Amino acid sequence: MKNLLGFSILLLASFTSFAQEIPSSAIQIKTALMAAPDEKKDGAMIYGYTSSGEWTVLRKGTNDLICITDDPAGKGFSVACYHDSAEPFMERGRQLKKEGKGFQEIFNTRESEGKSGKLKLPKDGSTLYVLTAEAENYNPQTGDVKDTYLRYVVYIPWATSESTGLPLKAYAPGMPWIMDPGTHRAHIMITPPRN
Repeated sequence: MKNLLGFSILLLASFTSFAQEIPSSAIQIKTALMAAPDEKKDGAMIYGYTSSGEWTVLRKGTNDLICITDDPAGKGFSVACYHDSAEPFMERGRQLKKEGKGFQEIFNTRESEGKSGKLKLPKDGSTLYVLTAEAENYNPQTGDVKDTYLRYVVYIPWATSESTGLPLKAYAPGMPWIMDPGTHRAHIMITPPRN
């Protein structure tokens, strides 16, 4: 019985370690850039993880695009790139999440700080590109990903359906619509049809 328990713990530890294996910096950079527009890839800044799982800058940037690699502890595969004007908003969200705050508390904190001016929000809008895939379609050793899906978000804080002319939901595949209207997190969702 002791041997079975010990084996089970060892197996679980091995599985957890394997499931959260951190890809090399080169693989993280390669995959993060999959979400970037071609003309922005060479100068984009890249956030990722050290071999011990610490959040870090993997590559300094020379343009206005910031990319984030896949979270090895997350479900599936997801990378994103966004305009640097959204960095204060994104960084504040990461800080609050690290403090253990949930979605609603993060939303409320950023809403309050955005209204007071403490949190700097994108003035003219800021685009976010999100590329996803199922876990089985991602090889963290090679950085190869297949059957990806790219969607777009344009942050326009405080915008409403009335100020933009956008509907509150998509009425056709790929149709832009506004989510969280009238808040610091107001954004245009553009979700192209999946193949």
